[in-house]
Amino acid sequence: MLRISSRSWPLVLAALLLSCRAALPPTPAATAAPTPPLVFNVRAYGAVGDGRTDDAPALQRALNACAAAGGGRVLLPTGGTFLAGPIALRSHVELCVESGATLRAYPDPSRYARSAFAADNRGEGSRWISADSLEQVTLCGGGVVDGNAPAFLGPATGDAYAVRRGADNSDMRPHTLTLVGVKGLRIHDLTIGNSAYWTIHLAGCDDVAISDLTVRNDQRVPNSDGIDVDHSRHVRITNCHVESGDDAICLKNRREFAAYGPCEDITVSNCTLSSRSCAFKIGSENMDHIGRVVVDNCLVSGSNRGLGIQNRDEGTVSDVLFSNIIVESSYVSDTWWGKAEPIYITSYPRPDGPGSRRYAPGQTQGRAGAVHDIYFSNIKCRSENGIYVSGDVADRISNIFFDQVDIQLTKTTARPGGLYDRRPAAGPGLVPGATSAFYFDRARDITLRNCSVRWGAGAPVYFAHAVESHAVAGLRLTNLVGESAFPARLKAVQEYAAGK
Repeated sequence: MLRISSRSWPLVLAALLLSCRAALPPTPAATAAPTPPLVFNVRAYGAVGDGRTDDAPALQRALNACAAAGGGRVLLPTGGTFLAGPIALRSHVELCVESGATLRAYPDPSRYARSAFAADNRGEGSRWISADSLEQVTLCGGGVVDGNAPAFLGPATGDAYAVRRGADNSDMRPHTLTLVGVKGLRIHDLTIGNSAYWTIHLAGCDDVAISDLTVRNDQRVPNSDGIDVDHSRHVRITNCHVESGDDAICLKNRREFAAYGPCEDITVSNCTLSSRSCAFKIGSENMDHIGRVVVDNCLVSGSNRGLGIQNRDEGTVSDVLFSNIIVESSYVSDTWWGKAEPIYITSYPRPDGPGSRRYAPGQTQGRAGAVHDIYFSNIKCRSENGIYVSGDVADRISNIFFDQVDIQLTKTTARPGGLYDRRPAAGPGLVPGATSAFYFDRARDITLRNCSVRWGAGAPVYFAHAVESHAVAGLRLTNLVGESAFPARLKAVQEYAAGK
């Protein structure tokens, strides 16, 4: 037997420790700290930030230098108000408007000469901050991006500002952000608004994340859309608050950007929306396909229309899910499209007319595509008008599902009702009709399951049925709770054949 003296134990233990250490895998080298981004402070490139000087040349120099260096951060520092005319973003550049800083559109309309759409289109606005065919672009920082709307508008009359037009009838109000063909776009932690025209326009973009924005426009400004998603894919909009005169969030396919293909794979969640027109809308411009869309866990208030699909071109809409949404809608003036419909699905061709840029080349007559497989689940509505589904022919709209959709109809303004709004469409725009909670006109395969209807006090005479359908094949009602507005003389469910 091996004997080890007490004086030898330290040497034996040291040898054992060394052998154990040798058996262990090598210790990895310490992880290097991430390299901070290169920062290009716009003041170092000549920006003044005094709220009077046009800092666009300095901002553009900083953006260009950042891109030339391989990317980094262009910083508008705290404490400055940086006026700027048109500027162009660059790939791999983060434009950071720090908290306490403002980037504001320079108030000289003559500076905004580039159309937001086609070069020959001088009637639908211009570009302020723009991007073309870029990758990895970020806007962030906690500050304010201000479109300076009053500088480009006429006086307010009633509930809308007048549009100031040029001698050639042009309307070159600047869009705040026009982002075309950008891959890998991030916009977050900013207040963007006071826009003279559209606020954020994504055309042909792919892989977009928009989060934690406040988009706040004067609701009297025509065309002041919040976020327009146009021919774009893989777009996520989350945790945003959007107030706008026109649509708060809108999906579309404009003809100018047809080469980018359909608008698909869009999610909108945890947003609060308010609009003089439609809070969340698909259309009216749609020459391709819009589909695979989810809108979830949102709140709509102070809007003329809640959730809308307004198809007016040959494109189609399908596979759209709305879920877990509260909608409050009420009447505003006829200046704005909509008649307080909490949910609105229509497909009608545009008015006929030669030369319209809304038509395909050579086309002189409007065409409308199909809308199908649209789902509403757990939607709570309080409105002055009912849910409206209508097409120009009976099979244009099909497979519409309402599950746990509850609606309370009650008057909240002094404006008269008894109308539905089909604008823009061939034929009459404002159509008289009884205000029923669910009003269906020329459609196929509509399902109501576990839905309810309530009526507020003092119902006007034009309030009518819980469900009213005209020329609808395949109407299925399961567990509908509710009566008509006047149960002594009107049925809860009233079905009419075609032509009635």
